[in-house]
Amino acid sequence: MHNANTTLPNVTLLGTTALLFEAPGALALAPQQRIWAMAGQLQALPEVREAVPGMNNLMLTFARPPRTLAALQTLQNTVLQAWESTAPLPLQGRIIELPVVYGGAGGPHLADVVAHTGLSIDEVVALHCAPLYPVYALGSHPGYCYLGGMDERIATPRRAVPIVNLPGGSVSIGGVQTGVSASAGPSGWNTIGSTSMDFFHPEQDPPAVLQPGDCVRFRVQDIVRAC
Repeated sequence: MHNANTTLPNVTLLGTTALLFEAPGALALAPQQRIWAMAGQLQALPEVREAVPGMNNLMLTFARPPRTLAALQTLQNTVLQAWESTAPLPLQGRIIELPVVYGGAGGPHLADVVAHTGLSIDEVVALHCAPLYPVYALGSHPGYCYLGGMDERIATPRRAVPIVNLPGGSVSIGGVQTGVSASAGPSGWNTIGSTSMDFFHPEQDPPAVLQPGDCVRFRVQDIVRAC
């Protein structure tokens, strides 16, 4: 089921293995907290294998896929009813401080963000460090956290040509979001700095260091003004 009205939620199938709920409206903390609550509620359904919060969405993977249109409609209605009836779930997580070296070899696109925004290097860094960023969801790659709350004055479009092998610990901006790479890999975001923190340890439980409800604060360790 899909609705073009952005004031209403959407529920769509992801092939035959999963269902995606998309919350209406802009990305914000309160609806994200409702998604966290929905995940806990819908995880208990017998047909659901896993409820995975995303950014303004919730994916349900099937343990027992609906076999009929009626069963699928019932599940969709259950998901929509959960959205209407669920209150936001504030998660009291930890505050993790990340020291960041802005610019230089670890932040090769800081100059691009400066050029796009018309701000100075110091202004971009100050605006990036000012918020306390809540962890909205985990995804993209193991340990990666999607953060909310970035100042829109430093929003910068994703790069036209992605970086093939971005190092782990890279602090980047993509659109109105910022994040930190947990491991090396490709990225289309603008890398403005780097941190030395490790975000994923397979031998631990949970293996991801940061969890939804935690908060991240960036601290200026250094600003390199030339490569």
